[in-house]
Formats: sequence, structure tokens, C-alpha cells
Amino acid sequence: MYDLIVLGGGPAGLTATIYAIRKRLDVLLISKDLGGKTNYRLALPWIEDYQVIRGLEIVNKFRSELEYLDFARQMDGIESVRKEGDHFVVTTQNGSKHEALALIVATGAKQLRLRVPGEKEFMMRGLCYSALSYAPLFIDRNTVVVGDGDLALRSAGELATIAKQVHLVCKNPAALDTPLGKKLVQSGNVTVYQEHQVTEVVGDQYARRVLLEDAHGNKLEIEADGTFIEMALIPNSQAVANLVKLDEQGRIIIDCANRTNVEGVFAAGDVTTSYAEQVLIAVGEGAKAALSAYEYLLPRL
Repeated sequence: MYDLIVLGGGPAGLTATIYAIRKRLDVLLISKDLGGKTNYRLALPWIEDYQVIRGLEIVNKFRSELEYLDFARQMDGIESVRKEGDHFVVTTQNGSKHEALALIVATGAKQLRLRVPGEKEFMMRGLCYSALSYAPLFIDRNTVVVGDGDLALRSAGELATIAKQVHLVCKNPAALDTPLGKKLVQSGNVTVYQEHQVTEVVGDQYARRVLLEDAHGNKLEIEADGTFIEMALIPNSQAVANLVKLDEQGRIIIDCANRTNVEGVFAAGDVTTSYAEQVLIAVGEGAKAALSAYEYLLPRL
């Protein structure tokens, strides 16, 4: 039986695992990959890699350590998690079972995709899913934000302070009936396309244009230096949905020490109610979760 199992190999999970190893815990990380969203980097024709603060260096260092320490990781998906007496049982997608006294859930979240022609081809080449991460790169540039929820409005609001022009494609006009939505409608450098939807993304080496269609079938083409799909984040919390308490969006509810409502279960990163989906924040949350788990385990070891 392990002291600790960490679910997820993104920034939060990698950090938690390395911290646990350095605390001399018998830890196993289970994940399909190492690095999570840091494996995807937005490429832009006018930007060199050194100009972007990604938190990538520390994540890569942790990943390199775990690639060497193969006894501390299993590359597999998570099928289910259950509590059994005073410990937890994790079943993976290949059928193996692992037991531990404590868990850290750091399975991240996935972005809701448009699923239109060109989206997959230009992903991370002029098109991405996090304006909050890349907005500073778009000074005096033309941008498109697709979505009508809080995520899209926040993204358009941040870009509006930096970009030359923001085109907000908003299928549901009711979403604009908020203080931020009303501000965006009145902003001089924001154009809102109500009741429009994206039908295709086109370009060359990079995404260059977005094709739209309104409710009446009228078509429109927008040129953009950057396109941001900001429809929704879907937490990867399904495997623990019957174990810990989730909010209405499916995120794991945690306290300031990354504890869930179940003793011995901790969570970190984008799968939780933690503020902002950023790599550096996930790294910090992973460290906190590991320290909390260590404190919980100390009298039990």
C-alpha cells in the first residue's frame, strides 16, 4: 500500500508528486501523460519563446525527475476511485488496482471545443483556449473571442485593455446583461456579434480568419491575429464524483489547505474551485496539497 497516490500529471500533479518524494513518502503518480496543458504552447509569428512567462521551466524539471523515477509513476488513465475502510483504492483503465492512505486529485480540466473545420488544424498556431494566459502578447493586435459565459467575457475584457480590436462572438445575447457585458458592448475597441456562431477557422501556417454565420444564414469573415475559444472549462472530476463534494460546475470543492470534504483526500489545480486556471497557480496549489497530505499522513506512518 502506498502512502499517497496522486491522480493527474499536469503542473499541480507533478509538483505534488515531487514534493511528496522529497518528504520521503511512498508515492505513486497515475496519469496518461506528464506535463498536462504545458505540453501545448501557443505559436505566433511575431513572438519568440523567450518572451513568454509560462512556468514551463519548473514543470519540465519536475517532469524530468519523474521520468527518471519510473517506480513513482504509472502511465494510465483513471477508471474509478473508492474509499475502503481507512484507505483508498484506485482502479486504472487497464484494470490495475492501487491502494493508498491518502489521495491528491489533480486531474485538471478540458476546454469545450467548437468542433468546426480548421479548429484542430490551427490549435496552438494562432488559435488557443486561454486568453488570460496569452493576452499580453496581443498589444495592438486584432483578436477574436468565442463564447458567451463568464470565461469569455473576462477574456474579452482583458484583451480589450491590450488589443487594438476585440471581436466577441456571442451566440447567446442574454450573457451580455451583466456589468462586464454592458461595458464590453460600450467599449470602442470591442465589436460584439450577437446570435452568431463560428463555422470555420482558416489560415496558412497560422489561423488568420474566422468565418461566422448568423441566425438568418448570413455569412461574415473576420481577420484576426489571435483566436480564443472561451466557451467553458469541464473539470475532469468524474472518477471522484461519488467520493468528494463538487460545485455546480463539477469542480472539486477545497479549502485553503486543499482539503476536500473527505478526510485523506486532497485536490489541486484546474479540477478544483481554486481561483484562475494558470500554470504557476497550479504549481503552487500542488505544493500546498502535498504539504497538507504530508501533515495528514505524518501521525499515520
